[in-house]
Amino acid sequence: MNNNPNAIILISSPDQPGLVAAVTDFINVNGGNIINLEQHVDKQENAFFMRIEWDLTNFIIPREKISDYFQTMYANKYDMTFRLYFNDYTPRMAVFVSKMSHCLFDILARYTAGEWNVEIPLIISNHEDLRWVAEKFGIEYHVLKLNKNNKDEIEARQMALLKEKEIDFIVLARYMQILTDSFIEAYPNKIINIHHSFLPAFVGAKPYHAAFERGVKIIGATSHYVTAELDAGPIIEQDITRISHRDSISDLVHKGQDLEKIVLSHAIEYHLGRRVLVYKNKTILFS
Repeated sequence: MNNNPNAIILISSPDQPGLVAAVTDFINVNGGNIINLEQHVDKQENAFFMRIEWDLTNFIIPREKISDYFQTMYANKYDMTFRLYFNDYTPRMAVFVSKMSHCLFDILARYTAGEWNVEIPLIISNHEDLRWVAEKFGIEYHVLKLNKNNKDEIEARQMALLKEKEIDFIVLARYMQILTDSFIEAYPNKIINIHHSFLPAFVGAKPYHAAFERGVKIIGATSHYVTAELDAGPIIEQDITRISHRDSISDLVHKGQDLEKIVLSHAIEYHLGRRVLVYKNKTILFS
């Protein structure tokens, strides 16, 4: 636990004069010490965005009342939408996997190395293949096998596990199943996915083979929040690497999987750092 807890608030509102002054005044007059402030104005949308973090050591409003106070005194007045977080709270993350292990290994390596302030109480899969990985890291592994007739039943069991373990957000580490709308609605902007960046040009089970046949010159990876529209949610992070005619299909797969690991880990870091603000179907990513 952090001995000097900070509060973080992410704000969006229609752009108007006095917003920065109002928010900073709220913190200053109540004894807070601002540590970090970043803002952005989207002129096309006439929208204002802010991330502000402050030290709670001498803050006179009890932390359990900050949200209500801010809503009443500021959010209502300026038509703000906001989310409040505290950096001494450790989020709880569930990982969903199928058979591919590269993203899972990367996540668990970073987790056990203490790179992230997060707990991973369980891993959920539709296959037995990666149970040994979970056991190696001492994490519960639940296999819930899906077929065309039991999707509702399996998702109900998944939801029960997530509730039991008090999961805050989910990472799909190459989980090769489509989630239902009702499942996604239960975790809005709290399900992070990773995929290669060939969509929609190279769909199907073997995108790297298709890309190889077309002689592509770059490959990439994209991490995004999951929405009801398949692979069309707000993008958190992306990256690319160049390839050439010298690269084989196995080279493409290897380079692509390296990118997937890095891009997914960055997306998780941004989410854990409360640096991602979703507006409509895009993200504002604070540094």
